[in-house]
Amino acid sequence: MKKICVFVGNRANYSSIKSVMRAVKSHPKLQLQVVLGASAVLDRFGKVEDLIRSDGFEPDFTFHNLVEGENPSTMAKSTGLGLMDAAMIFDHLKPEMVVVVGDRFEMMSVTLAAAYMNIRIAHTMGGEVTGTIDESIRHAITKFAHIHFPANEDSRKRIIKMGEDESYVFNVGCPRTDTILEELKNDSYEVLKNVFEIYGGVGNEFDLKNPFLLVSQHSVTTEFGSNRQQIDETLKALNDLKIPTIMLWPNPDAGGNDISQGIRAFREKNNPEWLHLFKNLPTHIYSHLMNITACLVGNSSSGVRDGAFIGTPAVNIGTRQNSRLRSKNAIQVDYVAREISDAIKFQVNHGKYETSDIYGDGTAGEKIAEILSDSNPPIQKTITY
Repeated sequence: MKKICVFVGNRANYSSIKSVMRAVKSHPKLQLQVVLGASAVLDRFGKVEDLIRSDGFEPDFTFHNLVEGENPSTMAKSTGLGLMDAAMIFDHLKPEMVVVVGDRFEMMSVTLAAAYMNIRIAHTMGGEVTGTIDESIRHAITKFAHIHFPANEDSRKRIIKMGEDESYVFNVGCPRTDTILEELKNDSYEVLKNVFEIYGGVGNEFDLKNPFLLVSQHSVTTEFGSNRQQIDETLKALNDLKIPTIMLWPNPDAGGNDISQGIRAFREKNNPEWLHLFKNLPTHIYSHLMNITACLVGNSSSGVRDGAFIGTPAVNIGTRQNSRLRSKNAIQVDYVAREISDAIKFQVNHGKYETSDIYGDGTAGEKIAEILSDSNPPIQKTITY
C-alpha cells in the first residue's frame, strides 16, 4: 500500500485535513501516517493531539519544535528545528507522499525536508491570495509540491499560471467543508447544550439560544508590533456592543503573545460579563458555533471559507484575509473600533446568508484520497511557462 504521511501542526491544520485523513485511512490502497508537531502538541494551545487521538487517529510520531517568544526570530528558529525533526521522521517512516496543508510557517519545515529527501509533496488549499507571510509560504509550497488540491477554480487557474503541470492540479474543494456538511446534519443547539461545562474556559456562561458573537483574531506577522493595537480596537468595539461573546485565544504566530496580553489586560481592567474565553475547541463544536452565531468577528479564514458554506455573517478585520476569494457573507473593515462595531451591528441585523459552494460541496476528502491512490507524479518537476 502507498504510504501517505499527513502532518498536523495546529488546530486549523486539523480542521482543514481531517476528512482527508479519514478517507486515506479507509482507502484500500493507502496507508495513513500521522505526524504531529508545533502547537498541536502543546497544552497552552489546546493540545489538538488529544482531540486527534479521540477521533481515532494514532500519531506515528510527535515532536516539539515551537520556540517560546512568538516573534519573527522564534518563528524562523521553530521552522529550522522542525526541518531537522521532519527529516529524521521521514527517514524512519519512509512515506511515498507527504500531505502539506495550506500556508502555516510550520508547514515549511516538512515541505523542505520532503523536497530534499525526494519525497513527493501533495499540497492542499494552495493558489489562494490573502496577505501576510502566509501568502509567501503558500506560493513557495506550491513550487515545491508535485500534486495540488486547490479549494476553488480561481486558485486552480492561479497555480497553473505559476507554471505547475495542469494534469496534477485538481480543484476538489476545501476538506473543511466536508466536515461541516457532515456535522451540521446534527442539531447545533443539542450539540452545544453543555459546551461551557465540558470545555471550561474562563468567563460567564450565557444562553446560546440568544444572539452571541464568535471571535477569532490572530496576529498578522508582517505587521509585527501593531498586533496589540489591533486587538485593542476589536475589544473596544466589542465592549461598546456588550453582546455575549465567545472568543478563542490566538495561534502561536509572531505577535500572538501581544494579542494574548491585550486580552488579559482587557479582562483585568474591565471584568467583562459578556465575554467567555476558550483556549481551544474541537472542530465540530466550532462549526456548530459558526452555524448559530449572530456574527463571526476577527481575521480567521473560517469566516471567509467555512462561513461562505454555512452562511455565517462575518466581519473580517484588517489584512490577514483581505484578498481571499469570498462570498457575500463577509464584510471587510479596518482596525478601527467604530468600523468594527458598525459592521457587527449590520451583520447581526442581517442574519444568515444563503449557502455558497465557492469552496466546495463537501466531497473533497474522498476525491483527494482517490487521486492520491492513482497518481504518481515525477519527482523532478518540469515547470511550464
